[in-house]
Amino acid sequence: SCMKEYYQRVGIPVARYHMVDNYEGCLNFIHEVGYPVVAKPDNGVGASHTFKISSDEELGNFFANKWDDTVYIMEEFINAEINSYDAIIDSHGNPIFEAGNVTPMSIMDIVNNADNALFYIVKDLADDTRHLGRETAKSFGVRSRFVHFEFFRLLSDHEGLGKKGDLMALEVNMRPSGGFTPDMINFAYNINCYQYYADMMIYDKLRHKTKTSPAFCVYVGRWKEHPYAHTHQEILEHWDKYLKVAEELPEVLAHGMGNYMYLARFESKEQMDTFCQYALEIKEPEVLPEIPVKKTT
Repeated sequence: SCMKEYYQRVGIPVARYHMVDNYEGCLNFIHEVGYPVVAKPDNGVGASHTFKISSDEELGNFFANKWDDTVYIMEEFINAEINSYDAIIDSHGNPIFEAGNVTPMSIMDIVNNADNALFYIVKDLADDTRHLGRETAKSFGVRSRFVHFEFFRLLSDHEGLGKKGDLMALEVNMRPSGGFTPDMINFAYNINCYQYYADMMIYDKLRHKTKTSPAFCVYVGRWKEHPYAHTHQEILEHWDKYLKVAEELPEVLAHGMGNYMYLARFESKEQMDTFCQYALEIKEPEVLPEIPVKKTT
């Protein structure tokens, strides 16, 4: 995957990878990096058709079910959260607006296990994310674009890649982040990034710069089949002043995003975390008291 070479050029570490050929070739790669590994289309969109493979048996299943001629790339699994760099870059390659989001758990697990969908726009972009984002934009020679670069922030030390807390390369998108992200950026910073993009395209600078007051904006997705502790109605009533959007999603979007989606804006991370726990908490199964059995004499 040539994307990785551009990252390496500016000294950003990348996961070891193998272009999927056949079972034996993949097995040799796995002997080198160990299970689990991740297989995904080389030019995939989002996390669809992404597989986490943890055993020889699962590797066999992957090949048995790989029915099309999509080119897959296999990578070592990284214990990390995703941090993104979202920026509008002018015709000289300079960022005129920068933001970022964090996906605190693996988006793949969310899609493949119908787990909860959760990510948020950060109130302040981390310095290292900003630095690597700018370096990546330079390396790729980005001009006049709204980009979405993703990095892994390691949750534990990983040999050859870095220490816990370090950033490493994940993927480059020469487009804005999908889904509701542009709206979330607008809610988080009280701006209009669509207008910013138009300004960049027409004037090559921000003509409609608004005074921003950054905060967090979080996306939470819930599934119909999960027994949540709090109802949709309770969320609306309890978090009313923070919610920006709360609605049911069409079936076509629900696959990766949840059946119900909530966008909420918070000044503090503690408040946001409390909201996420509230929205995603699962009801404890009720334990019925045992009925004493009368002993017959």
